[in-house]
Amino acid sequence: MTNSSSASYVNSLFSLQGLVAVVIGGTGELCGAMAEGLATAGAEVVLVGRNVEKAQIRLDRIAAAGGKAWFYAAEASDKAALEGLLAAVLAKSGRVDIVVNGAGINSATPFLDISEEECDRIMRVNYKSVFLGCQVFGKYLVARGAGGSIINLGSMSGIVPLSRVFTYSASKAAVHNLSKNLAREWAPQNVRVNLVVPGFFPAEQNRKVLTPDRVASIMGHTPMKRFGEAKELIGATLLLAGPAGSFITGAELVVDGGYHAMTI
Repeated sequence: MTNSSSASYVNSLFSLQGLVAVVIGGTGELCGAMAEGLATAGAEVVLVGRNVEKAQIRLDRIAAAGGKAWFYAAEASDKAALEGLLAAVLAKSGRVDIVVNGAGINSATPFLDISEEECDRIMRVNYKSVFLGCQVFGKYLVARGAGGSIINLGSMSGIVPLSRVFTYSASKAAVHNLSKNLAREWAPQNVRVNLVVPGFFPAEQNRKVLTPDRVASIMGHTPMKRFGEAKELIGATLLLAGPAGSFITGAELVVDGGYHAMTI
């Protein structure tokens, strides 16, 4: 292989030109950054959320960088809404190749004080939305027969239960389990299902639990001694989304500054 052909091959590994990516939760901080990365790599991106003002900020940034994106308002935990989303994307963009399931909320309620309503709400948003996103878009990708990539947003608390976020940890553990099950189930159809697993990234859903003592504990357990930045999830996203990750499925791609590697 010549140098020029080698360079061309490497560039093609991370090109998403001609592909369509649906980013559920794309109006949030982490998935919004992932959406920007997908658009920069050439994908047409559909931002899915409920806040049009937040979406417009992200759409403007993508457009300024030369990317293509549009917004669709939908409730991620409503199957009919997701079926409407799929129909709208197929009508407007013609296809779906990449799906990011990233809707999420958090709470730091002490375990004995967690209400049934709070438990149901967190499980609905964090787990049911991923379950339904995989069901609706997975059905399409499997039936299409041309493969595809589903990227679910996991969490370090889905691997190791973290203190103070009981229902969140349980919901994310369910997402990890579901993702691995579906990876096995759909591998013969080349529909890949993977997890991007952030360590500690300040975002809307966790700011309220980042008390000074908790921040000190996190920093003491993170070899890089800092929080992650949303843009640092883009590399993992691009690896799993396109040709570069063609033989990767069922993976938990951890992006955490070494948190999971720390013991004492």
